Amino acid sequence: MTERVQVVWFKRDLRLRDHGPLTSALAAGPVLPLFIWEPSLLRAADWDALHSRFIGQSLVELRAGLRELGGELIVRSGEVVEVLESLHASGNLAALWSHEETGNALTYTRDRAVAAWARSRQVSWVELPQHGVIRRLRDRNGWAARWEKQMHLPAHPTPERVRVPQGLDPGPLRPPYLGCDEVVRDRALVQRGGEVLAWETLQSFFAGRGARYTRAMSSPLDGATACSRLSPYLAWGCLSIREALQASEAATAALADRGYRTENGVPFLRASPRSLLGRLHWHCHFIQKLESEPAIEHRCFHRAYEALRPAEADPVRLLAWCEGRTGYPLVDACMRSLRSTGWLNFRMRAMLVSFAAYDLWLDWRTFRDYLARQFLDYEPGIHFSQLQMQSGVTGINAIRIYNPVKQGLDQDPTGDFIRRWVPELASVPGPAIHTPWRLSPLEQKETGSSSYPAPIVDHSTAMRAAKVQITGCANFFL
Repeated sequence: MTERVQVVWFKRDLRLRDHGPLTSALAAGPVLPLFIWEPSLLRAADWDALHSRFIGQSLVELRAGLRELGGELIVRSGEVVEVLESLHASGNLAALWSHEETGNALTYTRDRAVAAWARSRQVSWVELPQHGVIRRLRDRNGWAARWEKQMHLPAHPTPERVRVPQGLDPGPLRPPYLGCDEVVRDRALVQRGGEVLAWETLQSFFAGRGARYTRAMSSPLDGATACSRLSPYLAWGCLSIREALQASEAATAALADRGYRTENGVPFLRASPRSLLGRLHWHCHFIQKLESEPAIEHRCFHRAYEALRPAEADPVRLLAWCEGRTGYPLVDACMRSLRSTGWLNFRMRAMLVSFAAYDLWLDWRTFRDYLARQFLDYEPGIHFSQLQMQSGVTGINAIRIYNPVKQGLDQDPTGDFIRRWVPELASVPGPAIHTPWRLSPLEQKETGSSSYPAPIVDHSTAMRAAKVQITGCANFFL
């Protein structure tokens, strides 16, 4: 490598479209697109092979796309400062470009180390916003208006050509190791990474797949198809939130012009596209909370709730919840589905957390990392906020305790979702599938459900106890 180059550090922005650092770096000179597999992240408690596979798939497409433009994606393994120091030793590193990242404490500490290294080596590090998240924001007044302005700016153009220095080993796309156990994953059901699939997923939603979105989004069975399924692509940056929003607004306007019918004539519920747009608006709202208050990764929003639950989880209860054998069919079906597919709709995620927090009385921090490893779309800013909201420790959100039996009757009335993921109950007929503990020993034997565990707790008793604890804690600090 003889030319001085602009290094573009890809992180959670695995795309070529609407990529500000890449566009800006190309205007400054030859570019070295760089992705780094960081051992500290791969070994972290919130990381899973699920994430590595999705990233690896996205890198395959990113490298191919760069090569079509005359460029190359350089992949290295190591801590970021070490990799940058190695590049700097050649004397040809002109500047470092990247998107701002609002991540966990590990990435925050890493970025501070990179900033210190850049200052010590007199290397300019230019960070550009990726979302509508605003750094060093003193208060939220006017934030929504600023977000709207940012989201409706023109997207950065896709490069027509990428000039890179010659003589560099591209490096392997796979990480040095995959990390956590991946035995429970059903690869056929896990979404694949990449910018092309991100756009296909968005387009298929408005082509008809999302026609029943508002009615089906809460169903654990129908939601897998009717929901947008954009979250992994937004979390890992295969699709920018700006382009997702603008494309969704254009598609919504087109649907309105056609009387909310797709090109194939499929009727689209009027509320469905507006509901998706609303969720895209909320995306950055939660990430901004973490940006402004990084401590919420480790402590409650409202400190009054710090000692509400035991700091150490009951190991029997936690393990039963993690493995999907609590004795509550919908809870167990949701957990087993999540462990296999890496995805679950919002209501069922909320129910899982509610059950852990209220029925099992587990502190959100004791299962925070486990859920992060299960979610393909793990986004720290959204993750920490939602765990605390559903656990009732924010001090501002309503307490929501989900009744798992009622949720089953409401969201999976036929029991098809439960039968798919809890095969022990496959032969239990009708509504009895939601309360198999009420079957007689003979009925359990006849249906083959005797191996399914009894409820680990009584929901009504646990709910009353939780309400007393929550109310008493809140009143004490008034």
